[in-house]
Amino acid sequence: MSDDPTHVREFFGSRAADWDTRFPDDGPAYAAAVGELGLRPGDAVLDAGCGTGRALPPLRAAVGPSGAVLGVDLTPEMLEQAVRAGRAGRGGPDGPASSGDAKAADRTATLLLADVGRLPVRDGVLDAVFGAGLISHLADPVAGLRELARVVRPGGRLALFHPIGRAALAARHGRQLTPDDLRAEPRLGPVLAEAGWRLVRYVDEDTRFLALAVRTI
Repeated sequence: MSDDPTHVREFFGSRAADWDTRFPDDGPAYAAAVGELGLRPGDAVLDAGCGTGRALPPLRAAVGPSGAVLGVDLTPEMLEQAVRAGRAGRGGPDGPASSGDAKAADRTATLLLADVGRLPVRDGVLDAVFGAGLISHLADPVAGLRELARVVRPGGRLALFHPIGRAALAARHGRQLTPDDLRAEPRLGPVLAEAGWRLVRYVDEDTRFLALAVRTI
């Protein structure tokens, strides 16, 4: 699939209605990955490319009532499914806010329709970012990861996650792994470093992919 934003929106928009039924057993894997992000009560965390919001409940549980969780996605149909699934937290029945209403979203909603590569969020206000299946859909991975670093405080954390590993995902799509795979550790580490992150943990198993990083600049 192309990583062009228009194509990404079209791809996920056409699949949003049955996305959760296609992958009904991923919930525990999302919760486990959130648990490894090291969130504390009162933290502010971004779910970047949140889709139907499967990570939102464990993220809210981790930061508690004094914390803040913002889910951002490019595809309105995905955010609508998150609302229907009851994962919108403080979001209202009218659905997600638009990217032009970021301040209102901060006050009243957990969902924001926006491009992760151009976040309407102030510098350094977040403690962590969670990104499930995100990096392969960034038009410019370094620029996208640098934008995530911009909104996180120094020492803040990033989790790049997928509920199955690289080999299992490649097999699902009928392709072979190649050395230039962006999520391969020898390539991902330098990409993260260029964007202002330091890779501190890397796991690539059949049952999950998880890369944890810390903001360095």
